[in-house]
Amino acid sequence: MKFGTISHWKQQLSSGAISPVELVQELASKIEALNPSLNAYISWDKEAALVAAASADISKPLGGIPIAIKDNICVKGQPARCSSRMLEDFVAPYNASSINNLHKNGAITFGNTNMDEFAMGSHGENSAFGATLNPNNPLHVPGGSSSGSAAAVAAGIAIAALGSDTGGSIRQPASHCGIVGIKPTYGRISRYGLVAFASSLDQIGPLSQNVQDAALMLNCLCGYDPKDSTSSKRETPDFSAEIGQSIAGIKIGVPKEYLSSGNDPAVSAALAGSIKALEELGAQIVEISLPRAEAVVSTYYIIACAEASSNLSRFDGIRYGHRTAGNTSLDNLYSRSRSEGFGAEVKRRIILGTYVLSSGFYDAYYTRAQKVRALVAQDFNNAFAQVDYIIGPSSPTAAPRLKDESLSPLQTYLADIYTIPANLAGLPAISIPYPQQSGLPIGIQLQAPHFAETGLLRVASALELALS
Repeated sequence: MKFGTISHWKQQLSSGAISPVELVQELASKIEALNPSLNAYISWDKEAALVAAASADISKPLGGIPIAIKDNICVKGQPARCSSRMLEDFVAPYNASSINNLHKNGAITFGNTNMDEFAMGSHGENSAFGATLNPNNPLHVPGGSSSGSAAAVAAGIAIAALGSDTGGSIRQPASHCGIVGIKPTYGRISRYGLVAFASSLDQIGPLSQNVQDAALMLNCLCGYDPKDSTSSKRETPDFSAEIGQSIAGIKIGVPKEYLSSGNDPAVSAALAGSIKALEELGAQIVEISLPRAEAVVSTYYIIACAEASSNLSRFDGIRYGHRTAGNTSLDNLYSRSRSEGFGAEVKRRIILGTYVLSSGFYDAYYTRAQKVRALVAQDFNNAFAQVDYIIGPSSPTAAPRLKDESLSPLQTYLADIYTIPANLAGLPAISIPYPQQSGLPIGIQLQAPHFAETGLLRVASALELALS
């Protein structure tokens, strides 16, 4: 089903077996044939990609490689709709810094991938342009919010893709679709040109077919950007430098809170199998504790919704976004424009965020949530004083069924329990697929201290190889 890794196509391009133009044409043919049954892409500009391919420098790290882009990352001259009616007619007037970095390294940006509207969702069903389907089983969701990016890579209609991760939106769909997804340390990749959901949590990252490709993409994406006030000035290492090295003696923590009876039996079995594989590679497994694990979901949704309420206030029908027709007053214009432009999940989060920021409730909810966030970060500091990395599931279950009406919004939010902590603490985390015996894919998550992506990728690659 996969379409070949970045490394495979780099070799093919270097040998002259295929040209960048031919590669784009071949990929476009696959998209045109398979996308109607998946809805992973909501648009693609074949002509623009062919123009870029004609002048591609294949000597560069990503030279001639087409990369799919989540619909909330700006590519000049292309739509950036966040899968929302609010931005249905918006065309990006500039490139995001992450896009400039891809272009600088020779990549061809090709296609806007579907997503949960404004990155708010865990299933890929909240798009104004229709749900994305899981290529492993179209009766199930692909995960979200980077649903289209994950589904496209898993289905072989993208070589690799960019996504964004606010509470697990790269790692969870990677888990549900059976691919690799990494959220780097907050500040590693510039957020300039990423349409904001929750600014203190959002982070761009790659979705790929293997760990090696993820490392290669990080090499091309990371670096300081003066246009992003939260961008780190840390030097960007070679993220692939330690891949292939032994992990003997490395201490890997297993939080006792992650061994919950709430996990699906298949998820528990996958975690046990992964721990066994790491032990056989010489890693030392240590049981640890993350005492605030049960508080992370409520803490996250207070902070994320508060920031969403603030960030999305600009879409009012006057300055930005959809503007209703036939309004009778300013209040009517605001109300109708936002009611028509936003979907149900976005409205739910804006209302919750506005409530927790309102007078009389700010200290009771938002201030307390920020205090708990600091305690969650402290839990990780304490854990990393004992171990080098942390392992756990990416999600407590495999992908739920599409349009499962038995799942309430709260149950959907609880599915993010294992991915949210890395966002609250700003840590790097990666999801890799556990070998699929039968049924739907299951992802295993590894987390690392701040700016320890190189070692994280070393462990993830070793585990990936051991499980293959």
